[in-house]
Amino acid sequence: MRKKPKGSIKKAKKRKASFKKKSFRKKPKVKKSVKRINKAIKKPIIQEINKFVSGEIKTELPKSRRKRVTFISADIPVKKGQKKSRYRIFSEEKVAQLIEKGRQRGFVTLSEILYLFPLMEKDVRGLEQLYDRFDREGVEVKEAKELLEFKPKPDRISKRIGEAKIDSVQMYLKEIGRVNFLTADEEKELAKRIEKGDVEAKKRLAQANLRLVVSIAKKYVGRSPSLTLLDLIQEGNLGLFRAVEKFDWRRGYKFSTYATWWIRQAITRALADQSRTIRIPVHMVETMSKFSQARRSLLQNLGREPSAEEIGAEMGLEVDKVRHIMKISQEAISLETPVGDEKEGSILAEFIEDEKQLSPSVMAGRTLLKDRLKEILVDLAPREQKILGMRFGLEDGVTHTLEEVGKEFGVTRERIRQIEAKALERIREHEELRKLKGY
Repeated sequence: MRKKPKGSIKKAKKRKASFKKKSFRKKPKVKKSVKRINKAIKKPIIQEINKFVSGEIKTELPKSRRKRVTFISADIPVKKGQKKSRYRIFSEEKVAQLIEKGRQRGFVTLSEILYLFPLMEKDVRGLEQLYDRFDREGVEVKEAKELLEFKPKPDRISKRIGEAKIDSVQMYLKEIGRVNFLTADEEKELAKRIEKGDVEAKKRLAQANLRLVVSIAKKYVGRSPSLTLLDLIQEGNLGLFRAVEKFDWRRGYKFSTYATWWIRQAITRALADQSRTIRIPVHMVETMSKFSQARRSLLQNLGREPSAEEIGAEMGLEVDKVRHIMKISQEAISLETPVGDEKEGSILAEFIEDEKQLSPSVMAGRTLLKDRLKEILVDLAPREQKILGMRFGLEDGVTHTLEEVGKEFGVTRERIRQIEAKALERIREHEELRKLKGY
């Protein structure tokens, strides 16, 4: 019998040993929930979401997928070469939480929606579907100022179909959501047409970037009680139109990068001009913002209110400059602000001292002094009485110059000075002058 070479025998033994190790190795256990999730992920996600939106699927999605899969905005078209995002803006869990809160009190606020979905302007169709679901559930969307006048309505009225009014923000977002985004090449082509005076190209470039204005404007909500989200959007749109006119496609950057600065400038300028009763320059508003940040930082580090010297050292400013900033940072308050209970009807002006108004004791002293002076001036000639009255404001409280008195009497200022000096000399020699020493 032919013998096998030693090398082949060794290889065969190694293969046999490795086979035994593999056969006796335990297979890892896979949880049933993991199998179910893996099986579900293999299905087309968008198709599953569309079924959920239409109501075909009434069961909830697995907990492991709630954070990255939503019931809305699944049918948004994706551009060529662009990857579909694994994450969505509106999660089912947060939407259900918001609707539950709305059912309990009948409404939700715009600030609550912005808090849960800060990037909602990136998914306009999803926002439209969210508002549609609010309508179906009978939940109204209110702005913060509307809550001051909110009165609960009877249930039978709130359940009527079609009674809920369409929010102005919803209408605006629906309108701008119909316009598709532009590619870099399309922006360049439109910019070339704008240079030639094409009005339609200017309009198209502005409409395609209206969602950019919304994304920037929502960051400034709440900085001014007088400017709502729609007001900020309107101001940002003015900056966008300015950017459309100034855009230079030859520099190579995107239009959105360039327009962002114009939009921010328009919004911050509007906040500086309209947020305060007394207007403060834009550069000073920025300084006041830095002052507030430095003050908050020192307050956290020191555990007490920082002094002007400490804030000045933090900001690199002089102490006098810091005190000036602190002075102009104060908010203006109306003197007609109600104080106390409504039944009393008191206002703030009733509790603030008028520093220009004289105290009763001073007013009484001046009245007595005026009477004593009249007793002395009686002995002077009528012309002298009138000249002294005009010169020292004894008649109407207004002092007049020598030239003004001279024009009144038709003489020179030198003559008026002589008459005044003569009259004062006679008063000094008057017997009743000693009565004026107490004043």
